[in-house]
Amino acid sequence: MTIDFHTHIFPDKISAAAIEKLSRTSKTVPFTDGTVDDLLNSMEKFGVDFSIILPVATNSAQVEKINNSAAALNEKFFGRGIISFASMHPDFENYRVELSRIKNLGFKGLKVHPVYQDTNLDDKKYLQIFDRAAELDLIVVTHAGFDIGFPGVVKCSPQMSRNVVEKIGEFKFVLAHMGGWKNWDEVLSQLADKKIFLDTSFSTGKIFPRSDSVWQEKDLYLLDEKIFVRFVKTFGAEKILFGTDSPWTSAGDSIDFIKNLSITDAEKNKILGENAERLLK
Repeated sequence: MTIDFHTHIFPDKISAAAIEKLSRTSKTVPFTDGTVDDLLNSMEKFGVDFSIILPVATNSAQVEKINNSAAALNEKFFGRGIISFASMHPDFENYRVELSRIKNLGFKGLKVHPVYQDTNLDDKKYLQIFDRAAELDLIVVTHAGFDIGFPGVVKCSPQMSRNVVEKIGEFKFVLAHMGGWKNWDEVLSQLADKKIFLDTSFSTGKIFPRSDSVWQEKDLYLLDEKIFVRFVKTFGAEKILFGTDSPWTSAGDSIDFIKNLSITDAEKNKILGENAERLLK
């Protein structure tokens, strides 16, 4: 089984505009049009059995609306491989009630994005959300490391992730982008002893730039096989979750990267789906 633990979609009526805006900001090309139908097409093409959708609330007023839409999406696509998580914002005041509602609606977890939400990952506003999510046995997925659209902004460093685990304790905590996008040396040195999960999204191979980009060739390369295998050996294959960050990475290229690694087939199977299946129960 192949489970993509990190994907994004947008409502059909705004998907084209949203994808174009994000593509211009990041200077990268998308691999789907941002709709759920095109995500399903990609899944069928590349043999992905389930995709986890991670919605992001960029302000607190969006939280309930996004979660209602995500719940409706789960109902509509039940049994078709689409599983949406909920969203939460650090400024949402009634977070305890909303997290209970998220649990009661059957969500497996929630997504936060410190850069888009302009709050440090180890801020007390996030900590109280994570603590309540842990009580409810909800998975928490966070963007980690730098963000391609916000150069130089530090809101979710490996040290902040370490602070969260030390203050909250063990919970189902997933750090996207191999624990911290473009912070990978620090991830290896600061987080290897912590009980966390890493997802592979937008972290392997290379970035595909737009024709109008100003990317330098040397900056396009992400984790190569040698360094990725070091992550597997350091954290253990059982702590790594396959993810694409669709529409921003080719699912086919991402799967091939894992399949071609110099690790055992058992380790590849864990990364591609078994770990996520266990985490999602």
